Amino acid sequence: MMSRRSLLAASAAAASVIGLPRTAAAAETKPAAAGGGTGQMHLAPARTQVSALRNRQISSRALLDQLLEHHARVNPGLNAVVTLDIEGARAAADKADKYLAATGRTLGPLHGLPLTVKDALETKGMRTTCGSTDLTDHVPDTDADAVALLRAAGAIIIGKTNVPTLCQDIQTSNPIFGKTKNPFAEDRTAGGSSGGPAAAVAAGLTPLEVGSDLAGSLRLPAAYCGVYALRTSRGASPIVPTRGHIPRPPDWLTSSDMVTLGPIARTAADLALLLDVLAAPSPADSAAWKIRLPAPTKTRLSQYRVGIWADDAYCGVDSATRNLLNQVATALRTAGAIIDNSTRPVDMATSDILFQRLLYATASATATDAGFADEIKAADAMADDDPAALFLKSRTMRHRDWARADEDRQKLRGIWADYFTEHDILITPAAPTAAVLDQTSVPVPQRYITVDGEKRSYFAQTSWINLASPVGLPSLVLPVGKTAEGLPMSIQLIGPYLSDRTLVSVAKLLAPVLPAAPKAPALTA
Repeated sequence: MMSRRSLLAASAAAASVIGLPRTAAAAETKPAAAGGGTGQMHLAPARTQVSALRNRQISSRALLDQLLEHHARVNPGLNAVVTLDIEGARAAADKADKYLAATGRTLGPLHGLPLTVKDALETKGMRTTCGSTDLTDHVPDTDADAVALLRAAGAIIIGKTNVPTLCQDIQTSNPIFGKTKNPFAEDRTAGGSSGGPAAAVAAGLTPLEVGSDLAGSLRLPAAYCGVYALRTSRGASPIVPTRGHIPRPPDWLTSSDMVTLGPIARTAADLALLLDVLAAPSPADSAAWKIRLPAPTKTRLSQYRVGIWADDAYCGVDSATRNLLNQVATALRTAGAIIDNSTRPVDMATSDILFQRLLYATASATATDAGFADEIKAADAMADDDPAALFLKSRTMRHRDWARADEDRQKLRGIWADYFTEHDILITPAAPTAAVLDQTSVPVPQRYITVDGEKRSYFAQTSWINLASPVGLPSLVLPVGKTAEGLPMSIQLIGPYLSDRTLVSVAKLLAPVLPAAPKAPALTA
């Protein structure tokens, strides 16, 4: 699928230390001196860290060294961060400190902040594999647009976080780096494809991350790892530029018409911090237009009209999740919000099938000519009621069929738009259950999940969060409460197109009135 293989192995060895747990690199990091209450600054919220950096309560180099020492202790058992550029990060931190000392100014809102980036986003001079052996030695000579935005804001990119091969699974493992574990329980999945990013944020290995989301890849891992994540709005173009995201292959200028990038953080306020950096036009468009997401117009929960869709026969949830949604409804009602418990904006089955058709169609763009010809032949010979028909016939649909599917998508967008004339937000489960058992060693056709003792499709994990995906609506996952086993639970907020900031604001308002989610052991040990 990706035939381009970089020949820059020597550059990769010089630019980054691969697989920190399997190298001596961790041993060369030392804890920064404490003092001034900054000895645990690397575990503070990102907003606290950038404030301390700006006020020179801690240097970027000291913060980085704290974080690297934490990596040395935590990452070997988690395998969330798979590539580190220690030398480059230290040089960048020193440069940031010198600039601030000399000018008294910062380069941007993330000045001197060390953070990691998902291994699906190309980083200049740093190995970027997307978990594919075809890209084992791929060292880009250009940053992905989103990475360039991070650097322009003053962030220090210290390394890359793990993904499934080519981001094509909803748990995280690949033949180059192996499996990322859930930070709460080793037998549970961290989710995918942003499993490495979500686990790294949860475990304090980075204060912020940028995840990508086509079929829940950003939000499912956040739900399973107990952190916040925002799938940003997408119309004809995304509000966060996607060039440089793999897949598509390196050097492609386009991406899927449903892929979005968005922030992952430990607090809603930190989501807002990173959203301010990422919501920007691509460099080619930046001279002509800007992105200004509307600010929230309401400041109290009592002002909101809230739909709650707690369960559905198409994708039933377990008893713990139903109880959680009941708690959410009670808390909102107590806060004075107007609640609609009977809300059903769309038919979930119809929406999900349309999403799958569009997903399979866009994913075929990078198939080889020979492979795609074989798929066309097989699809044409297949009956419509064949179990594999939805997949193959969608991947090989004619442009006329895609245009009609896109028309159905636009009509679905209209239905959602009408819904949000009478409701401000919709709250749903993030997934049918908390984090499911990891099934890395099980072939995909044999995988399944269990919901209150009933076997269900493996891909039912994403049905709720994929309500927003085909229609480009913003969707925020926030951690709320825990299961009897101590696993984090989450809910999803969906809002109208371009209401990203409103969703973040609502998440901030909800946090104090809902059950607190647990912190990963790595944050409290």
